[in-house]
Amino acid sequence: MNPAKRQAMFERFRAANPKPETELEYTSPFELLIAVLLSAQATDVGVNKATRKLYPVANTPQAMLDLGEEELKTYIQTIGLYKTKAKNVISTCRMLVELHGGEVPRDRESLEALPGVGRKTANVVMNTAFGEPTMAVDTHIFRVSNRTGLAPGKNVDIVEQKLLKFVPKEFLQDAHHWLILHGRYTCKARKPECWNCMQLDLCDYRSKTPDFRPAPDCRGGSAPGLRRSPGWIRFRWTACA
Repeated sequence: MNPAKRQAMFERFRAANPKPETELEYTSPFELLIAVLLSAQATDVGVNKATRKLYPVANTPQAMLDLGEEELKTYIQTIGLYKTKAKNVISTCRMLVELHGGEVPRDRESLEALPGVGRKTANVVMNTAFGEPTMAVDTHIFRVSNRTGLAPGKNVDIVEQKLLKFVPKEFLQDAHHWLILHGRYTCKARKPECWNCMQLDLCDYRSKTPDFRPAPDCRGGSAPGLRRSPGWIRFRWTACA
């Protein structure tokens, strides 16, 4: 994908969603940190269901420590790997209290030193809580970057570095939100909705998926065949004469 296409891609993302946000629910950097830590191999929907009950009881490092690991498990037991995550959350809270005065650190080194916090989690917190132009490459971003030709790479580290290099600076702050949402709802893993994609004409993916749903023809009926509807916001391949 060339620079002109990348520019156009993110202009379209911005036009469709000027202020993208994470789908994880939080009201403080600490709540965001814990939510992201819990979201590994889990859905945002599942994490939100758990934290809606957890945060009214414990939404600070000290309150979480007072709650304790065993009690914490009862709130997050619907989330995958909840036992390991409960242990990491308590250990993280202890470090936040003892080393950072109960505050979430803003720098990568300190964040990645917390139990259960890797580079992706640190990037999310730095970007979403503190406004840093980081790129948190998850499975959605990795897939979209490779499939579209935006920033192809064999692993997440390569993709991250390419995105930081290739995404125009004016879009870096919001880019990872747009790409996650695009991968989650349009450029899906098994069956991407190419026919419903605002980036169809910019994307390098060769095996684009058509939509074969019946559509009215010019006489008001329906007929077999394929056509592409005009407009750059929505591109749709539909069965029509």
